[in-house]
Amino acid sequence: MTWAAGFALLRRFWWAVPMIGLLAGFLLTRDTLADRTATLKAERAAWSAEIAKAEQLRTAAETRFAVQQITALTTFADRLANREPIILRSTDTVRTYAQTAAGRAACLPADRVRGIDALDAELFAGDPPSAGRGEEALHGNAGAPAAGR
Repeated sequence: MTWAAGFALLRRFWWAVPMIGLLAGFLLTRDTLADRTATLKAERAAWSAEIAKAEQLRTAAETRFAVQQITALTTFADRLANREPIILRSTDTVRTYAQTAAGRAACLPADRVRGIDALDAELFAGDPPSAGRGEEALHGNAGAPAAGR
């Protein structure tokens, strides 16, 4: 075969050269691909086990929280039920005391609250008034730069 015949044959089947290169590359990397596929399957199996374990832990934590919440609500209801007689007895004691002469003087109606407000006003009458819209919150020379204040 001469050089001219070889080039003519190459011109006619030029597309086979890249195909042969791709086939060689595929044959060389086929083992690597199988190895990577096996590695991915192993990792996927390991993560599936971890995800199942995490799901089981989450379910256990939710169950534990539900039990703690029920216990707390039961304890709160029991404490509230235990306090109710004390509150009622205390209320009855105040009512009984308010019916006596000394109790009538100490347990004044709503006017007593107004009296306390008046007492507060007298106590704090000498205090300077607070800055009403923030006038005193600003520096005296507002036009001065911040570094010069």
